[in-house]
Amino acid sequence: MRFKSSIAAAVLFAFATTAAPMAEAGTGALFVNENGEATLSPVIEQVSAAVVNIATRGTIKDGVENPLFDDPLFDGLLPRDPQGDEYGQPAAAVGSGVIVDAENGYIITNHHVIAHADEIMVTLTDRRQLPATLIGSDPETDIAVLQVEADNLTAIEQGDSERMNVGDFVVAIGNPFGLGQTVTLGIVSAKGRSGLGIEGYEDFIQTDASINPGNSGGALISLSGDVIGINTAILGNQGNIGIGFAIPINMASSIMDQIIEHGSIQRGLLGINIQDLTPGLADALGLAIAEGALVARVFPDSAAHEAGVLDGDIVMSINGEPVMGASDLRNAVGLMRVGETASLEVFRNGTPMVIDAVIKARPVSAQTASFDPTEQKIKTDDIEFAGALIGPIDPDSEMAGRVDGVQVVEVSPNSPAWVAGLRPGDVVTEVARNKVTTPDEFADAIADEEDGRVALHIRRGDQAFYILI
Repeated sequence: MRFKSSIAAAVLFAFATTAAPMAEAGTGALFVNENGEATLSPVIEQVSAAVVNIATRGTIKDGVENPLFDDPLFDGLLPRDPQGDEYGQPAAAVGSGVIVDAENGYIITNHHVIAHADEIMVTLTDRRQLPATLIGSDPETDIAVLQVEADNLTAIEQGDSERMNVGDFVVAIGNPFGLGQTVTLGIVSAKGRSGLGIEGYEDFIQTDASINPGNSGGALISLSGDVIGINTAILGNQGNIGIGFAIPINMASSIMDQIIEHGSIQRGLLGINIQDLTPGLADALGLAIAEGALVARVFPDSAAHEAGVLDGDIVMSINGEPVMGASDLRNAVGLMRVGETASLEVFRNGTPMVIDAVIKARPVSAQTASFDPTEQKIKTDDIEFAGALIGPIDPDSEMAGRVDGVQVVEVSPNSPAWVAGLRPGDVVTEVARNKVTTPDEFADAIADEEDGRVALHIRRGDQAFYILI
């Protein structure tokens, strides 16, 4: 206990001794008040007018009820109309926003704050209430841009979220539970959080600054008073537990620029399936590296195909920025526009190379093939492997004639194959980077793997990926 108290005393001492009175905010240092006490008041005073409260009213159509009605966090914030019917359920929501352009009245907020909104009202810190126009939004990144017409607006300076480090102090400002503007202090707990299933493109800043329902769309600011993130989500549904997430301002700003220019996102397509290159998978594939995005499939006639990207390539960087995993590459491509060039540093068969791919427009409609394995029959020449039965591709399968390989006929629940992700109907095209077209070739390839671990290249509908068993 004494040790913990000593740490606390040291932190307080550091606040008191390193802070110095300053004439203006924005330098990134701490302040002291007239009593010599540490304070962030000058920074908050500088930026608070740029953070607004947002209230919306609208209708959720087609008889689909707002799932937030069942979330206890939103109890009382989303009024339910008992008269709602199959033609629509009236809904309301509260949130926050950040003025980023005072001259043009542009405000960044979250898409989920204004989703289903027919009316959007913005309340400033001086209590002015302004109707807002939705310029556009992007559900994939959860960014929306509003515009208001008013004089004497205050905008916040945009910082560089890439320069923030874990441990840096940050302040979250927003409108939690509709209470009004609220300020909380914390630190950057982590950067580059992804794979959470919150958005389509994820590169979150994690913070322990308190974020609650209603904070969505508000500002995460540095001690310099610059916005470095847009508060978006919390972990779980039981209120703030010290794990909140913000969209980096660099990503949000890029999306905002496209929305203002086009009214929507002109997101392009590289045309590949990718996955993380794990150390185990790298070892099974005989690779000397263990970081990057592994190309599982290159789609025909795509930008990647035309540039010469091949299945099994490992993308190490894009436009000079390192790619540590699939999310890095996915986020980078997702922010690029049609016609821009993606310069990919690729590792292929032990040789590094650079491939330039010109981002292409997405097809008007892209359908993902599905496969129903319920009619599969066990064949006499099936091969048993790790709890799975492997046989020829069924002539009635959607994959027949589309790809060469062998088909997974059955997988025993809780078997090694099942745990690794293999499912009935999957088509195995490679074993340890060796192509296989018959069960016998599959059996021979499996027998050649002496260490007991093998990497399989899988096709499932239009998707492709590697799994390690």
